[in-house]
Amino acid sequence: MNSKKDKVWYKVLDNKDRLKEGRVQTVTAGHQGICLTHYKGKFSALDNKCPHQGGPLGEGSIENGLLRCPWHGWDFDPCTGLPPGGYDDGVTTFEVKEEGNAIFVAIPEEQQHVETISDVMIETMVNWGIDTVFGMVGHSNLGVADAMRRQEKLGKLRYFGIRHEGAAAFAASGYAKLTGKPAACFGIAGPGATNMFTGMWDAKVDRTPLLALSGQINTQVMGTGAFQEVDLVKAFNTVAEFNHAVHINSRHSELMSLAVKNALIKRDVSHITFPDEVAFTKKPEYEKAQTPENRITPFNITPPQQMTQKAVALLKAAKRPVIIVGHGARFNMDAIIAYAETLHCPVITTFKGKGLIADSHELGCGVLGRSGTPIASWFMNESDLLLVFGASFSNHTGITPKKPIIQVDFDPMALSKFHKVDVALWGEISETLKIIVRETIGKTQAIDQREEISHRWKIWKEEKESRLKDKGNALSSIAVFDAMNKVTPSNAVIAVDVGNNTYSFGRYFEPKNQSILMSGYLGSIGFALPAAMGAWAAQGDQRPIWSVSGDGGLGQYLAEITTLVKYDMNIKHIVLNNSELGKISKEQRAAELDVWQTSLHNPGFAAYAENCGALGIKVEKKEDLISAMEKLRDHKGPALLEVITDVNLI
Repeated sequence: MNSKKDKVWYKVLDNKDRLKEGRVQTVTAGHQGICLTHYKGKFSALDNKCPHQGGPLGEGSIENGLLRCPWHGWDFDPCTGLPPGGYDDGVTTFEVKEEGNAIFVAIPEEQQHVETISDVMIETMVNWGIDTVFGMVGHSNLGVADAMRRQEKLGKLRYFGIRHEGAAAFAASGYAKLTGKPAACFGIAGPGATNMFTGMWDAKVDRTPLLALSGQINTQVMGTGAFQEVDLVKAFNTVAEFNHAVHINSRHSELMSLAVKNALIKRDVSHITFPDEVAFTKKPEYEKAQTPENRITPFNITPPQQMTQKAVALLKAAKRPVIIVGHGARFNMDAIIAYAETLHCPVITTFKGKGLIADSHELGCGVLGRSGTPIASWFMNESDLLLVFGASFSNHTGITPKKPIIQVDFDPMALSKFHKVDVALWGEISETLKIIVRETIGKTQAIDQREEISHRWKIWKEEKESRLKDKGNALSSIAVFDAMNKVTPSNAVIAVDVGNNTYSFGRYFEPKNQSILMSGYLGSIGFALPAAMGAWAAQGDQRPIWSVSGDGGLGQYLAEITTLVKYDMNIKHIVLNNSELGKISKEQRAAELDVWQTSLHNPGFAAYAENCGALGIKVEKKEDLISAMEKLRDHKGPALLEVITDVNLI
């Protein structure tokens, strides 16, 4: 033991009468876990870790005069910590004193923290701009978690503890879809890490940067069938573009730098797993946290000249050009719309690009494809040239290959991916557009299509109004999104789920300046609420954050409402409750099958939200929708609106 001046006394028990004779209890002195015993009238303090496998002695019991470890039954003297039989694996003891009715324990003064491998890697992560983490702390990631805690204490990192690691991955994906910058998700070895798999795939297939961090069991027991053993590098080989375990002799800060760099440049998923013993190891003397300075090249590449010339020729000759924008164009819309205004041509979005131009804009024509409007398909069919920015050409969107196409994308593999296009422009959108504008402005034959756009909108609005009236007073999804059109703040971020509710959202919600987040290519149920958490972490109270789902989607991550309350996330969630997986029922009928096992037994979602500490509102009548939605909008804090809808009215 240290000398007396090097000891620090901690009060570990306010009332010694609470620890009865013959009993033991776990207490903490500073960061030291203590097994406090009361035996033969004496209070004693032992290290709480059994030397066998670290079992918590304070959860054991005194039997036949010996303190028994609750894990494997090893025995120790409850006062001296010595084992019977002359063995040399005793337990460290600490000095105890009684003052009044309180018990104090002296432990050696804690040494200054020695930087670990986890510290240098997490500091590097923060230096590269990843300052937001969603995750769950557990026994195999404690070293990494403690490094995050230190960065949080310095004000450099924000950590959100979630209820399910799947929600952490979706939240990180939603954060990046909104901002273009990665966040991190974090889990323990085995099931904690594998729970993140779906959200990681959501980010990957939608070309969204994401960093996944996982704990791992000790390297020495890998391959022995140890508790929670999963080879996470092998497990994540298919989803992670950069995928490595940290080793004692790794170049640790460089490993983290490469992980973030791969996520950023390739717009993909990176994964790093930390074996437990590595996470706690002192960092090598030469290791210093890295920064991105001079590590990333500018992205403002321009397309090859021969392709640019071909595109310019097509644009100059086109009379009815149409611009189609996908999610990849979301950071370039001001320039794209400005160019469209010189052509007076329609601007159509993919479903993932919904909201990139307001439906109320004189050139906006809504969404193309299965979730879209007849306006978009009309102008695509009537066009003589399609100029496509940042779209993936999925079959869900249905961009016709029968029209001349100019495709602009930063990824050469995305160009002509599913069929040949007339001009493939490999370049960053803003730089490519500058060339197009310079070469074509005032030199095109494009006709003014604004009057025709206005006419097609008139037809579609009349059709929507007719459909709404056809439902009478029933609560249909049309009625819900008609109300959202009137109430949702124009600058909101809206995360949507999958299912009939989302198809209806695509058709009937009319975006103004809202940003829409969705699980695009993966189409994963349950995405909406966790993605809204990611959006809230990215925007705070700068923009209103809303999310929409069906009852099936909300049920996937329902417990995350408690996370909203814990962090006072000002998120407004609307759930369309029809007690059925309505989209699946529809698909079964389309396949000429019986509807089977699609019904749902739901809680009262509004009551559940209230039970969690959020505002919960339930609506069963159409005439109550607007006022309920206004109450939802105006509430300060997390709130949920449960709308009881008819599964047959979509």
